[in-house]
Amino acid sequence: MPRLLTVHEEVFPLRGTFRISRGARTEARVLVCEITDGDVIGRGECTPYARYGETVDDVAKAIAAIGPAIAGGLEREGLQRAMRPGAARNAVDCALWDLEAKRTGKRVWELAGLPAPGPVTTAYTLSVDMPEAMGRAAAEAASRPLLKLKLTGDGEDAARVAAVRANAPAARIIVDANEALSLAAALEIAPALAASGVEMLEQPLHADQDEALRDHGFPLPLGADESCHDTATLGRLKGLYQVVNIKLAKTGGLTEALRLRDAALASGFRVMVGCMLASSLSMAPAHLVAQGVDFVDIDGPLLMARDRTPGLLYDGSLVHPPEAALWG
Repeated sequence: MPRLLTVHEEVFPLRGTFRISRGARTEARVLVCEITDGDVIGRGECTPYARYGETVDDVAKAIAAIGPAIAGGLEREGLQRAMRPGAARNAVDCALWDLEAKRTGKRVWELAGLPAPGPVTTAYTLSVDMPEAMGRAAAEAASRPLLKLKLTGDGEDAARVAAVRANAPAARIIVDANEALSLAAALEIAPALAASGVEMLEQPLHADQDEALRDHGFPLPLGADESCHDTATLGRLKGLYQVVNIKLAKTGGLTEALRLRDAALASGFRVMVGCMLASSLSMAPAHLVAQGVDFVDIDGPLLMARDRTPGLLYDGSLVHPPEAALWG
């Protein structure tokens, strides 16, 4: 019997309104790809992202379109050539990894030739709000070891960082502008960030403006998110950024994410592993990539009103490896 690919949408409400510089969300809409081979089902999840021109409908169609090739025996290496990087390939690639793990009775890290994963400490993201509100949110999350702040470029960012630092004095802090700053604004705020002990400024400029960073020194590391998708985009970031943020939604799955991690480390970059708003089914393969990296940001389920069952075990900000019943 040939393998059967199906795709369906699931919606997870968030705990509140999650705001970044581009807008606000109250729910996470994900697509789940399932590949059935006899009595074994492999699953993968993705979050279509409008920043990259993706819609739920278009990504669902792209996943469904690869179904005949999957039925015909297409495996992960062929998938890398058959689909472009992005959300659709991410769901299919992770479903193929999960399927092979279930077929062979091995865990995904064994299939990938990697050591068994251990727990990782994730950042906890504070969405954009007025400085006073972000200070209150920081006070509630002050026991978490790593906080991530969203910035907007609206003139209140330095006050936001100061409010968070005052209310979470022991926490490590990273900030993410989501392309919202001008070069002048980034240069202006960087000393204040460094003085507050911020460890990284992520994606200050629009990805199209990266080259402007080359002629300017910053007092803290810069992280590439929207500017770094896969190994093909890595080379031009040298001399512009010190950290690259690997997200499976951008790499198009675990296969390319592992390659990007190895290539980034070999090129002298520090590595962050991030996520989109999604359930533990998306975080599980990212958890494997996150082993031993500098920054981990796989807090999606912590921001949702409910997660899938079974999900990852979050002990505060400590994220434990996935059980086989979830993925891999």
